[in-house]
Amino acid sequence: MSYLKFDRTLLTNLEKSLDKEMLRTNKAGAYSSTTIIDCNTRKYHGLLVVPVPELDRDNHVLLSSCDETVIQHGAEFNLGIHKYQGDHYSPRGHKYIREFQIDSVATTVYRVGGVILQKERVFVSGENRILIRYTLLDAHSPTTLRLRPFLAFRNVNELTQENYTINKTYQEVENGMSWCLYESYPNLVLQTNKQNVFVPQPDWYRGIEYYKEQERGYDFREDLYVPGYFELPIKKGETIIFSAGTEPISVRKLKALFEEEKENRTGRANFFTCLKNAAQQFYNKKEDGYYLLAGYPWFKYRARDKFIALPGATLAVGDVEMFENMMKTGVVAVRDYIDGKPKTTQLKEVSSPDVLLWFIWNIQQYAQVTSLKQATEKYGDVVLDIINFIRKQKHNNLFVHDNGLLYTDGRYKPATWMNAMENGYPITPRTGYVVEINALWYNALKFSSDVANQLAQENIADVLNYQAEIMRQSFVQTFWNGVYLDDYVDGDYHNREVRPNMIFAVSLPYSPLEKSQQKSIVDIVTRELLTVKGLRSLSPKSGMYRPNYMGGQLDRDRNYHNGPVWPWTTAAFAEAYLKVYKMSGVAMLMRLLAGFESDLKELTIGCLSELYDGNPPFRGHGAMSYAPTVAEVLRAQKLMEEFIATLSEQQVKEYGIGVLVDGK
Repeated sequence: MSYLKFDRTLLTNLEKSLDKEMLRTNKAGAYSSTTIIDCNTRKYHGLLVVPVPELDRDNHVLLSSCDETVIQHGAEFNLGIHKYQGDHYSPRGHKYIREFQIDSVATTVYRVGGVILQKERVFVSGENRILIRYTLLDAHSPTTLRLRPFLAFRNVNELTQENYTINKTYQEVENGMSWCLYESYPNLVLQTNKQNVFVPQPDWYRGIEYYKEQERGYDFREDLYVPGYFELPIKKGETIIFSAGTEPISVRKLKALFEEEKENRTGRANFFTCLKNAAQQFYNKKEDGYYLLAGYPWFKYRARDKFIALPGATLAVGDVEMFENMMKTGVVAVRDYIDGKPKTTQLKEVSSPDVLLWFIWNIQQYAQVTSLKQATEKYGDVVLDIINFIRKQKHNNLFVHDNGLLYTDGRYKPATWMNAMENGYPITPRTGYVVEINALWYNALKFSSDVANQLAQENIADVLNYQAEIMRQSFVQTFWNGVYLDDYVDGDYHNREVRPNMIFAVSLPYSPLEKSQQKSIVDIVTRELLTVKGLRSLSPKSGMYRPNYMGGQLDRDRNYHNGPVWPWTTAAFAEAYLKVYKMSGVAMLMRLLAGFESDLKELTIGCLSELYDGNPPFRGHGAMSYAPTVAEVLRAQKLMEEFIATLSEQQVKEYGIGVLVDGK
């Protein structure tokens, strides 16, 4: 039985099925996404969504959807579904769905009378091409399959309306047709492996609605162009491949290509393999190297997200080679910045105050998986150059004060991951001495001292160790309030909101805190911030607590970091908890990880969302799939596996530790 499977009862219930989405990517920037009943609910949904660099850096929806119709004895049964004004859905093809499952590929089974039709989807790796395989499992009469494409040709952030500038002409290709509706767009080439008849029937389908955009306060209604339909007979047991791409393909290759792509997919058999698949969907190979996409559907290549997520997305799934590939572009981006050179990569926001420190943490994680020697050989020079860059006050918004702490100005531009804006200013203006930036700085100084020793640069190692000790004392004097750490300190102002940022001062390999202080922090974070989805961004005891991520853009921005749960903090919490409570903390952390498993079937199937409401039922929001969330939950599980592996059989029994959620 498939791990991710849904039956007819749920699928025919629009209230439940429309909230469940699926996502497929080509690991080169393009994707395919819709709901599990193929009804688009976001403007970001589409059967073929691709980058169009000739226009901009955004993705563009070329093919919004494709309605299938089964025809027998002249009777037509349309399997598609679209939402129109007034909660009107037409056609209502979801009523024919008998099951939907995701394993190596997404599969839908329809039943129309005596007809049973199976639909499987695969996105070709590295190519802008979605393949759909239709198999007629059963039929008692001659059957015809009709395919009606809905064309958009628009930016994912916009909507299209009926217009007269559209180019309605098309060109014939082998077993198909090609369209290019607007200038500068690529062609959309639709083909089948079997000869078909194309029936021109150009029309606009007006007023299709996306209710998730309506919920978010955006425009939500558009018109889609339908040029006609393809029609072809299909026999019982026969398989037909439909291809949508930006280039023609030899139709004789379609069956073999589908099988090859399906064979290369990792099955989603358990929690771990689902998250591994989700992590690999963020891998993007571009002309200048490998990148880690921050999330789908709207995030791009952001430096902070990459360096927070990279260890979990690669090292935690055993892909050391991909970590090294990703770091090649990372090193170039960092070098461009610290050497004052023009930007030569697509990585954004490298100059953000905490990015260089997260970068060093990445190399530290690599050293733990490989060895300090190997990490130093590959990255030692850039680590020391970054430390030197910061110590010499060359960073535009990181300043080393006499007390050894790093000062950053976050009043006018966000300095950390809490980066929501209102009227051009940070909603959470964390400025001055920021707790996680300085925890990362202490950790970076200590690790860079290890690197210097490995390079036989003992004098530099001693200097860095000495600076770290000065900084450690200042850290405690500045942030420690007797119970936990202040979130940021600016002059005489101490921000004492209980936020998750303090957990890094415990979780990082080098902590500036004593054991008793570490325990006190873990305890207050557990009491006030911990949920089944990770850590809240603000304690419910705060007067600013706004737990629900909902409403218009401004409301969501105000709430963004003031209550909702951010699951990417899960691994740091697990590290800190194990450091403090050791074996007695394992069972609790396993329950925490198990809390994520149910979410794999709730929103984007097999993936984890960007953030969750801070109060029950902890509904997911934001990006459909977010790299730091997926990666840090993976890393938390890896930490648990490694810790449990050190325990004896008797200890496992004594502390009631069961089987890990990935089945190992």
